[in-house]
Amino acid sequence: MPQTKPIVSVENVVASASVDQKIDLIEITKKFPDTEYNPEQFPGLVFRLTKPKTATLIFRTGKMVCTGAKSEEMAIKAVNTVVQQLRKGKVKIKKDAVITVQNIVASINLGGKIHLEKAARTLPRSMYEPEQFPGLIHRMVDPKTVLLLFASGKLVCTGAKNESDVYRSVHNVHALLEEKSLMIYDE
Repeated sequence: MPQTKPIVSVENVVASASVDQKIDLIEITKKFPDTEYNPEQFPGLVFRLTKPKTATLIFRTGKMVCTGAKSEEMAIKAVNTVVQQLRKGKVKIKKDAVITVQNIVASINLGGKIHLEKAARTLPRSMYEPEQFPGLIHRMVDPKTVLLLFASGKLVCTGAKNESDVYRSVHNVHALLEEKSLMIYDE
């Protein structure tokens, strides 16, 4: 039985979306002067929202990428808000956006230290080269995520497509660390 309960914090949700039509980005910059568009540097227009605090890249193909959301729900809300605002600004968007979560990044605190040297020898699909990077890189198969484990007991989980995958990954790795006696708790 794990001695501690991991504290999980979703840091960033990246979602892609498409409205399945071409979009005139110059028109958007005229109607929304706060947007950023420098086509000679990057082909996407940056549409920032303060609520929820996100940045959505809009491409002329009608594809979008939203970053900065702290939950799946917030990412979906942000894309829908951008589409609503474009429509309010008289930019013709025929269809609602089809949204897919691409990646969730979360930080985790296990509440105890990890014996990384032993973990590197014990955990399958792991890589630990402390001269190059202070964390152990653990590739999980189910759910398909990558976990960075640090001696401090902190983790970073990336590659999850939904929040439940984050929790499953954390639970699986924590249980494995406990089972193999790789956790160190201060008395």
